[in-house]
Amino acid sequence: MAQADVLSARSEADAARGVPRISVVVTVYNEAATIEELYRRTAAALAGEDYELIFVDDGSTDGGFAVLERLHAADPRVRAVRFKRNAGQHPAMHAGLVRARGDVVVTMDGDLQNEPEDIPRLVAAVEAGSDVASGRRAARRDSWGRTLPSRLINGMLRRFTKVDISDFGCAFNAYRRDVVVPMLGAIGRQKFTKALILSGGASVVEVDVAHAPRDDASRYSPFRLVRLALHVVAGFWPQPIQWVGVTLGLVCTLLATGLGIYGVIYWIDESNFPGPLFGGVALLFVLGIQGFILALVGEYLGRIQREVEGRPMYTIEREL
Repeated sequence: MAQADVLSARSEADAARGVPRISVVVTVYNEAATIEELYRRTAAALAGEDYELIFVDDGSTDGGFAVLERLHAADPRVRAVRFKRNAGQHPAMHAGLVRARGDVVVTMDGDLQNEPEDIPRLVAAVEAGSDVASGRRAARRDSWGRTLPSRLINGMLRRFTKVDISDFGCAFNAYRRDVVVPMLGAIGRQKFTKALILSGGASVVEVDVAHAPRDDASRYSPFRLVRLALHVVAGFWPQPIQWVGVTLGLVCTLLATGLGIYGVIYWIDESNFPGPLFGGVALLFVLGIQGFILALVGEYLGRIQREVEGRPMYTIEREL
């Protein structure tokens, strides 16, 4: 039986059980101003489709959940989950993916930087045969301070996952549910849901999506971006400490050799060896790399602590 026939048969069976064909998971945090517009535009984009719209309120303090209550009362296709406190985008994504019932699951943020009108294009790409339709922000509207670290992290993820896509950081994607379910145990604890699913061997196609500038400042500070980079290294790079240790040994050995040769030559030519200066430079260089190693070890220890304690990623206050 052709794949399209299988999808059609499954859709008919799901429809008979009241299971939607498409699930749209939206994470929101203090975005009450955009929720109603996002709902209207999503409903218009999916007119005629069998879908559900799952909002996950990540502990907002702006009264956004009251908006979701009104939408749910008016439209039973709208479902909502509210966390007791802010847990972060990726745990919020997990809460939505766990509850998604559709064969195709679309994920997006609630800030309207991505246009709901692009949802049908992502869904069509999955139904054409790919496991993942990866959103690619073709005309990204962020500052250089946001896009430059993003390019670095994208490069790291391409190398570590061996998946050649250009935009791992875009949260606007569509997934075949069958490739999401096996990864639910790691999603949320591991950032970059898309990279995690693709690292398991899922097929992918990139789809260009529109991208609008944020109305407010980005929530990704330089410190948070550094932590994100460390998370990528710890989560997707096998045996990073060994590699960093080897690199540290080689660099320090070569540096010491080069400085020693230069110092001897300078001493012979000038009769004055600048030892304190070069010694200080070498010491600072070594301390800098050691600082990176300690940060990486801290990332691992934090993961071990969370696993040992068995703390939940989030606690739910209310669900509609």
